[in-house]
Amino acid sequence: MLSRSDLTDVPITPGEVVRAVEDAYLALAAGESDNPRKLSVGHPEGTSVAYAMLGRDGRRRVVAMKTSYKFDPGHDRSTKRYYTTITLYDDATGLPIAMMDCARIGAIRTPAASALLVRETARADARSVLLIGTGTQGRNALPHLLAANPRLDRLMVYGTHTEGLRAVHDQLAAHHPGCELQTVPDPRAAAGEADIVLATAGPGTRVALESTDLAPGSVVVLVGYGLAPSTLTEADRVVATSAEQMTLTGTDMAGPDGRLRAVDAELPDILARRAIGRRTDSERIFVYNSGLVLTDIAVAHALAARAIAEGRGTEVRLWD
Repeated sequence: MLSRSDLTDVPITPGEVVRAVEDAYLALAAGESDNPRKLSVGHPEGTSVAYAMLGRDGRRRVVAMKTSYKFDPGHDRSTKRYYTTITLYDDATGLPIAMMDCARIGAIRTPAASALLVRETARADARSVLLIGTGTQGRNALPHLLAANPRLDRLMVYGTHTEGLRAVHDQLAAHHPGCELQTVPDPRAAAGEADIVLATAGPGTRVALESTDLAPGSVVVLVGYGLAPSTLTEADRVVATSAEQMTLTGTDMAGPDGRLRAVDAELPDILARRAIGRRTDSERIFVYNSGLVLTDIAVAHALAARAIAEGRGTEVRLWD
């Protein structure tokens, strides 16, 4: 058993996370791994939602089950509860490896996926990025983004929580001490100057950028909240980590007719060079980043191996 505190400071760099996540996508594209559609169940009044995700990583020979449960009445931070775990099994020996808290895993594999999505869809001359949101995803976004896109040199962030803004600055400085990060007062004005927009805000945000707020040739990546449906419905191209997952979790981005815009290309196919991320410099691209359990497995396996080697966690003789 590896708890949240067991995993908090296990060393792994953003570059290592990006490489692990990319390898997981490539294995899926090659048919070596399996990532079935996630199952979900929600309270009819919207006060809670739970997911279950099963996956098989053929390269690492690991099978895993991830579960998550969120209790979030009224999007109130004081009452919000979120729990997520992942259990790893060795598919070569048939033995369990670990049951782990998945908070840190989700906090770093998602921005790694965003980094790859940006790498494959941004213009070659892209230099500026606007980050919206300073929660867990926002705090981890920029170090992973720069690990895959080192050419980006104009970094902007918008947020309303002083503590969160400080954490975003501190996290960037820890990995890229020479980088300057500008806190902007107006997200719409900043979006008009940004080549890339990362929307990682929480559901309580008042920001909802419209398509008309975006610069020509820009890329917007939706991880949490911060974008209006028009950024999807009026996009020149739509890319997702998984079209199937988007139909399950992206329903709030449906257009006026109630329909969700179709996906033009998925990240695994783009990485495998079976699809194209960007066709022209002028097109505006909407990107939907939904988690695939295979990326959780890749990062969890790396963290578990390092934590166990350091003697962390508690051995539980569950099946004796």
